[in-house]
Amino acid sequence: MVYREAVELMSNNGVVTFHNVTADVKRIVEKSGIKNGLVSVYSHHTTCAVITQEAAFDMSITGLETLQQDFVEVLENAVPTQTREGIYLHPGPKALKFAEEHDEDARGCHNTDAHLRSALIGRSETIPIIDGEVDLGSFGFIYFIDFDTTRARKRVAQVTVIG
Repeated sequence: MVYREAVELMSNNGVVTFHNVTADVKRIVEKSGIKNGLVSVYSHHTTCAVITQEAAFDMSITGLETLQQDFVEVLENAVPTQTREGIYLHPGPKALKFAEEHDEDARGCHNTDAHLRSALIGRSETIPIIDGEVDLGSFGFIYFIDFDTTRARKRVAQVTVIG
C-alpha cells in the first residue's frame, strides 16, 4: 500500500529556514493506516534538504536552535553564501536569460550556495515505521531546510508512506 500527502511550508527571506515537519509526518503515517513500512520525506526543490536530527532546545541569537545555527555555520565555511556575482560560475548568461524568460529575477538566480548545500546534504530521508510509529529514536526530529535566502517563498514537502 502507498499513501502520499504534501505539506505546505513558508520559508523566510534572508535566512536559512528550518521547518520541523515531525508532527506532520507522524500525522500522515497515522492517517495512512500503515503499521510497518517506510516513510519518505522529499523535496523537489533543488535548494532545499531534508534531515533527521535531534532538537537542541537552546536558541541562538539568530532565532535558530543552537544545533541548527552550528549546522548553518559549518555549511557557510564549506559553501559560502553567494553575496555577489563572481563567487561561483553559476548563474551564467544563459541561465540568467532562461530565468528572465520564466519571470525569475536576477537576484533570485544568485543562489548557487543553496543548490550546492542541497546537493551535499540530500533532498530526502527515509525512516522505518514500526508498529505504526515513525522510528526516530528518543531524540529524533525531521527537518525540511530551505537554504535559499534570496526571498520568502512557499515550499512543499512530499511525504510518501509505503507498507
